[in-house]
Amino acid sequence: MPVSVKSFFHPQSATFSYIVSCLNTGSAVLIDPPADFDAPSGTLSFATANEIIKYIAADKLTLEWLLETHAHADHITAAGYIKQKLHPKHPCKLGTGANITQVQTYFSNLYQIDMPCDGRPFDELFDDKSHYLFGDSQFSVLTTPGHTPDSVCYLIADNVFVGDTFFMPDSGTARCDFPGGSAKQLYMSLQKILALPDKTVMWMCHDYQPNGRKLANKTTVGEQRLNNVHLQSSEQEYIYTRESRDATLNVPKLLHPAIQMNIRAGQLPKESQPSLTIPLTVLL
Repeated sequence: MPVSVKSFFHPQSATFSYIVSCLNTGSAVLIDPPADFDAPSGTLSFATANEIIKYIAADKLTLEWLLETHAHADHITAAGYIKQKLHPKHPCKLGTGANITQVQTYFSNLYQIDMPCDGRPFDELFDDKSHYLFGDSQFSVLTTPGHTPDSVCYLIADNVFVGDTFFMPDSGTARCDFPGGSAKQLYMSLQKILALPDKTVMWMCHDYQPNGRKLANKTTVGEQRLNNVHLQSSEQEYIYTRESRDATLNVPKLLHPAIQMNIRAGQLPKESQPSLTIPLTVLL
């Protein structure tokens, strides 16, 4: 099942999104598309999403799936926008990990959002090792909790799209200090990914270019196993190092708007003037 991978980079959040298309049929899936958000003005826009839509049209692809690796805390998803723009010519089913319900429950309570916490508006909630077709190709789901409870990776042919589990080998692995996160769980999830064949291409969701190196978004399982800076020690040492590092990290700049939108697959609040909430922490 030959596939093509096209990447798009979103500089505002250092996020990569991917269109994976079946070369035999032109059917495609889109992974982790970002929207643009200007926090000071509260302006939501879709330059990168529109670039993706133009690519789909130019290559005459049929988008069958919009896939999220988790409810991101660093950018707002454009999945809902893209689904609306491509309807009804493209099927565009929304899919994410089954534990999105846990994330929806926690954050809807935090932000006092009146919404069902049963996975809606996502069309499909993925369990581990589930398989789905697009054209003559398929994607398989690996549940990889730790960064967040709902984190999943997508295995397509000899490619794995790892979301916020791995970064490039010189950047290590994802933080685990969000609600429901766990360094121990992430370590186990990393081992699940590293059990794939060495030649499997790993596609990153983010690259922050440490030490000013050139932007990079792919490596292999074999390279990660040998060179990832966070995985050259025991499980207990990894957990200690991960938790110690997480304790020093700042909250993502777009945490509050991103989570409120992303647990709803990017759908806008229903008010005539949509608004989001920022909880206050008062230090006296």
